[in-house]
Amino acid sequence: MAKPLMAKATAVWLVDNTTISFKQIADFVGMHELEVQGIADGDVAAGVKGFDPIANNQLTQEEIDTAQNNPLHKLKLKFNPAASGEEKRRGPRYTPLSKRQDRPNSILWLVKFHPELSDGQIAKLVGTTKPTIQSIRERTHWNISNMQPIDPVALGLCKQSELDAIVQKAAAKKAAEGGVMSDDERRKLVSTEQSLEMDSAPKIPTAIEGLETFSLSEDTNEKEEEEPIVDADSFFNLPKGGGDEEDEDDLRP
Repeated sequence: MAKPLMAKATAVWLVDNTTISFKQIADFVGMHELEVQGIADGDVAAGVKGFDPIANNQLTQEEIDTAQNNPLHKLKLKFNPAASGEEKRRGPRYTPLSKRQDRPNSILWLVKFHPELSDGQIAKLVGTTKPTIQSIRERTHWNISNMQPIDPVALGLCKQSELDAIVQKAAAKKAAEGGVMSDDERRKLVSTEQSLEMDSAPKIPTAIEGLETFSLSEDTNEKEEEEPIVDADSFFNLPKGGGDEEDEDDLRP
């Protein structure tokens, strides 16, 4: 339900100039009933000047009279044909000043990971212009060397649901054209939820490539060659026998 302009000031005027119940006023202006009662007691909205909803084309006198005669009647905002369609956003998306410096990074991310998106879709998604997108596509942007691709959802420039919507639209268009897509392209053209549910092929890290057949277990079929046992005499090349007899002969007179 639409609320009136200057809700608190409108409540002040209705409390001062009508006999409408606090509950009816609270429902109309979107406040709590105790807040409206506080306005009547002078504890809330002290010094706030009342805003006449009749003079400002928000209520009719007949509507106020009906509400005063029937405590269960709910006030309805007067229909204003000139204000119809104001809820719909017009023009490019507004980007806060604090995030505008990150917008080229988000465009670079979209161009890199979703090249199927048109310039118009990207411009509508993050609130930019087509010449800026074209300069980033052609890498002629003045700051292209310092730019880093960053997800626009992480930057707060758009919602994940909005990004998924245009990606799904691009996927439907790609499928209608009948083009053959690779696995990477197919993964890019699905929503985040669908991408997380897909089974990814196991990949061997580059650091251990070539070691697929490596095993620490010993092969029982192959017998290791036994090294010959070397005794102390052969190791030191000591002479065998006769040594003691020669020494004894030399000592005899």
